[in-house]
Amino acid sequence: MKPVSLEKKILVTGGAGFIGSNFVLHALEHGHNTVVNLDDLTYAGNLMSLEPVRHDPRHIFIKGDIADRELVRTILREHQPWAVVNFAAESHVDRSITGPESFLTTNVLGTLHLLEEVRDYWRQLSQNGGKQFRFLHVSTDEVYGSLGLEDEPFHEKTPYDPRSPYSASKAASDHLVNAFRHTYGLPAVITNCSNNYGPRQFPEKLIPLMILNALEGKPLPIYGDGLNIRDWLYVNDHCAALHMLAERAEPGENYNLGGSCEKTNLEVAEAVCATLDDLCPQSPHRPHKSLLTFVKDRPGHDKRYAINTSKVNRAFGWKPLETFETGIEKTIKWYLENKSWIDSVKTGKYRDWISQQYGMK
Repeated sequence: MKPVSLEKKILVTGGAGFIGSNFVLHALEHGHNTVVNLDDLTYAGNLMSLEPVRHDPRHIFIKGDIADRELVRTILREHQPWAVVNFAAESHVDRSITGPESFLTTNVLGTLHLLEEVRDYWRQLSQNGGKQFRFLHVSTDEVYGSLGLEDEPFHEKTPYDPRSPYSASKAASDHLVNAFRHTYGLPAVITNCSNNYGPRQFPEKLIPLMILNALEGKPLPIYGDGLNIRDWLYVNDHCAALHMLAERAEPGENYNLGGSCEKTNLEVAEAVCATLDDLCPQSPHRPHKSLLTFVKDRPGHDKRYAINTSKVNRAFGWKPLETFETGIEKTIKWYLENKSWIDSVKTGKYRDWISQQYGMK
């Protein structure tokens, strides 16, 4: 194999999803010459989220599965990235409860096959290229389980205690990455992040669901009493942290990423409603808070997640730039200004658009 290129070329898996697409855009805006984007375009993968770079030759999109070892091998050998950032995962807890098998297939077996090919590619790099290479595995705080109201936030040494098929599959993928680090010496870094929000999020998640239902005057469903607590991080702040860690983190390290912003689901929904009231003064559904509707809680609903980010703060001085208030306003404005994206996702027409624009089905 040729020596690794000094060109800033990166392979992103799952780069058409919510966080992945925002990361691709961020990477191209901040110095990467080429981003190779591998995504199988399952239900939450949407190339319309990458419309800003559709004609950018620095963005190379390849439709495919991380479990397709031959395809991954070809991509690695042809493009020779200096880093692989792995977002590829099934990620919605409710879907994992009704259909857990696909989560194990993608998140566990898919990660295993990807790791095997990345390991073989890394071993064939030149000495200098091998030292530069990183495998960055993007995971979730849900692997740690649930906290009580008085418990200290999750830290990097918190024992894993997953409570849903989704979090169990992500925990398994984290353990596989750790195993490849210790067994084969793969220069891998793992991040565990709190709840993200921002532009391009699939509307089954809490914040976009609240925004879109409120705009249409539909009920805003809140599980149980609405007092389950999550830590919230604006997606662009997450992407900036990942970009930094891919370039600067030492192999073998784990980093917790979060917004230091604990809020109940009810508080989040009320903040969305209040911001919509301000941004849409002519809405016939004001006050949007009147649309809040409590529904039966989901099985095994974890009470609280909270993230201790002191390790990444000490090592790199990283902190989120957005407050929850500024992030929510930016998020809602994006949805208000991108109705074609919303309509395409809600109707499923984005799949027709992909077929038309890219010749894919």
